[in-house]
Amino acid sequence: MEYTVQKLACLAGISARTLRYYDEIGILKPARYNSSSYRIYGHAEVDRLQQILFYKELGVRLEVIKEIVTSPDYDGLEALRAHRRQLLDKRKRLDMLIVNVEKTIASMEGRIIMTDQEKFEGLKQQMIDENEAKYGEEIRAKYGDEAVDRSNEKLKNMTREEFEAMTRLEEEIQSTLAKAFATGDPAGELAQKTAALHKRWLTFHWSDYSREAHAGLAQMYVDDERFKAYYEKQPGMTEFLRDAILIFTGMRK
Repeated sequence: MEYTVQKLACLAGISARTLRYYDEIGILKPARYNSSSYRIYGHAEVDRLQQILFYKELGVRLEVIKEIVTSPDYDGLEALRAHRRQLLDKRKRLDMLIVNVEKTIASMEGRIIMTDQEKFEGLKQQMIDENEAKYGEEIRAKYGDEAVDRSNEKLKNMTREEFEAMTRLEEEIQSTLAKAFATGDPAGELAQKTAALHKRWLTFHWSDYSREAHAGLAQMYVDDERFKAYYEKQPGMTEFLRDAILIFTGMRK
């Protein structure tokens, strides 16, 4: 069966504009153009669109999806199997969160008693899931699955006291960074204190610390808008933090 832009957009639940954009960037070309110059899509294009939408659902960025589906080594069947594994993992995480929320509601309504430890475990899992959804693709590409999995496991095994200390440290980093930024000197005392606090914060997540990895992470904060948004309370603040960390680690060129 063949589809026009409008019909395929309706079938897939996306806009016709999106399909035209996919054509423009080369991620999904039509099978042909008819005599009226309308885009016509066939079975292969429908399958590719399904794969693209699967990847988007998993939070993969469009430029990464393009690299995957246009690769000469791309295997559609293996991709589907991988999608299934990832979706099952995602469902498992969501099921855990739903159970935790339901127990919390029941506890607040007085129907059950929920321990502080149970509430705490739910918070840690939620943090892991949110980080994976937002940044998992980039962090795993940069540091590898093993390093990220170790970091997640370390967070899961945190005591309540460690978790609260990590949260307080995040707040201290933000407040110290704001004061340091006002000085305009990334090599200054406040800026270097911020970098040292940031190193301490990393030790809650990383099993092994290295100056190179710390400097690389600071650069990623600048390069990726999602990371940048967390620190960019004022224009230029993320670059300032990056420079302070590069000086702190001795990695500034």
